[in-house]
Amino acid sequence: MPFPENTPPLPLPDIPASFTSADRALAARQAQEAFTRYERPTLPRWWRYGLHVLLFLVTLLTTTLAGFSLRAGALDYVHLELFWQLPVAQWSRFLEPGLWFSVPFLGVLTVHEFGHYFAARYYRIRATLPYFIPFPLGIGTFGAVIRIKDRIFSRREFFDVGLAGPLAGFVVAVGVLAYGLTHLPPLDYLYGIHPEYRFYGAEYARYVYQPGQSAGVVLAQPLLLQGMAALLADPARMPHANELMHYPLLVAGVLALFFTALNLLPIGQLDGGHIVYGLLGPQRAARVSVLLFIGFIFYAGLGLFSLRSEPNTWLYWAAPYGFYLYLVFRRAVPTVRRALLLSAGVWLGQVALASAVPTVEGNPGWLVFGLMLARLTGIFHPPAPDERPLSRGRKVLGWLMLVIFVLCFTPSPILIR
Repeated sequence: MPFPENTPPLPLPDIPASFTSADRALAARQAQEAFTRYERPTLPRWWRYGLHVLLFLVTLLTTTLAGFSLRAGALDYVHLELFWQLPVAQWSRFLEPGLWFSVPFLGVLTVHEFGHYFAARYYRIRATLPYFIPFPLGIGTFGAVIRIKDRIFSRREFFDVGLAGPLAGFVVAVGVLAYGLTHLPPLDYLYGIHPEYRFYGAEYARYVYQPGQSAGVVLAQPLLLQGMAALLADPARMPHANELMHYPLLVAGVLALFFTALNLLPIGQLDGGHIVYGLLGPQRAARVSVLLFIGFIFYAGLGLFSLRSEPNTWLYWAAPYGFYLYLVFRRAVPTVRRALLLSAGVWLGQVALASAVPTVEGNPGWLVFGLMLARLTGIFHPPAPDERPLSRGRKVLGWLMLVIFVLCFTPSPILIR
């Protein structure tokens, strides 16, 4: 996910028409040197490269340990204590299933970010190498980002740099899923995790899962996974949906699709925001971004409050949630009054829908991501000096990426039932 700084360049001096091309090149270099004086001094190369390598290695460790927990069906913190609790000779026993998750998953993220990087370099836009973000909970990472260090001057450049990452990552993610579906282990693998299933054989799902029974941690199935499973997987080896968490390659592929779709959200400076900006231009892209952001927050908070909620829920959480809505919507509208009215309208709509249909629920985890979008990356896309429309081929590719977003997206990649 690239985040361009887009600081306005210093104005070039007026150049007489009699200047030669060499004089113009010299003036451009002098203007660029004047601009770079305002930048933070560059760190030594060994420090910068060492930081990238260190973050990648730490993320490889956290995702490997997360893969060990995910294979056991747990969404937990990473168990670093296993390294000193188990003898060195037994480390491979818990690292191997984790590596079957972390290597393909980080491989997709790496290809995604280098797609942005090489597209930026093609246009001679300075960009950093990927910064991987380790995290000691859940899947072990928050993903990766690169930093664009120059201003992007055209709608085409925004489009190409934004599209290159998810397109490259999507191709590799499909390959990971295809390999995982065509190389499913026999049911003995599942019986090794759940020995009690052996008694029921291939029909274990009919007896194990009873209506109303908790299923634990469940991997979501986006439309693309369902289609690929129907075409590629051996039905005799394809596990029940509640057992997909035990298959590291499938988990890596589904999460890779989810991260691809997450970046393709057509909001602000996400990759999807760059694509929609390239397709629609600044004004229509801004309207689409605002409307989708409002719908995004509406869904995220759906079900938190209703007329059936406990009094303590309203007493302790109404004020923080109202303040949260104001914080995120203040960046979507120009005035405080409009932000308050929009916040009130969204909240009333959530309460009305949750009260009328009690089974409707959103995903409160998205509220954190919504806050990051509103306060850090921004809801609106920065303008470019060159607003010439895209070529027909790029437009077709852009709309195709939005179709890919629909095929890959799930509101919750991992469900707890």
